[in-house]
Amino acid sequence: MTIIIKNKETLLYDDFKFKCSVGKKGFSKNKKEGDYTTPKGIFRLGNIYYRADRIEKPKSKLKTIVIKKEMGWCDDPKSQFYNKLINIRKKSKFSYEKLFRKDFKYDLLILIKYNYKKVIKHKGSAIFLHLTKNYSSTKGCIALQKKDFLILLKIINKKTKIKIK
Repeated sequence: MTIIIKNKETLLYDDFKFKCSVGKKGFSKNKKEGDYTTPKGIFRLGNIYYRADRIEKPKSKLKTIVIKKEMGWCDDPKSQFYNKLINIRKKSKFSYEKLFRKDFKYDLLILIKYNYKKVIKHKGSAIFLHLTKNYSSTKGCIALQKKDFLILLKIINKKTKIKIK
């Protein structure tokens, strides 16, 4: 089955319909780093990352990884680690998204494997499904409320893809 992002505020999966939010500037087939758009296409899902100090281990068929304080996601096109998980204590000379945040947005996230296998510099990085409380627009990710995110985690599996229209 495929998760479908139908429009700027609707995520569909099987018989479930969830409210969501996407990039501030909508969708793009030609995503660029920092353009505030959510990339269009069909993508595989990566691991689930979660804050064990705030959330109990989610029930899912996807692999779950505890977010540690030194974890970041490189968003610097000058880095050889662009669009990869990094240890920010070792590679902090490059810009990155800090995964262990003060706010709640990354308490639970799933990597969307956009620009992931054969990484193209400046094409966009750190595209996640993550949490929201008020459905405010994102920098290019897709955001769900926690209760909906937890339901989704229970019904998806390793073969699930996401289609962003």
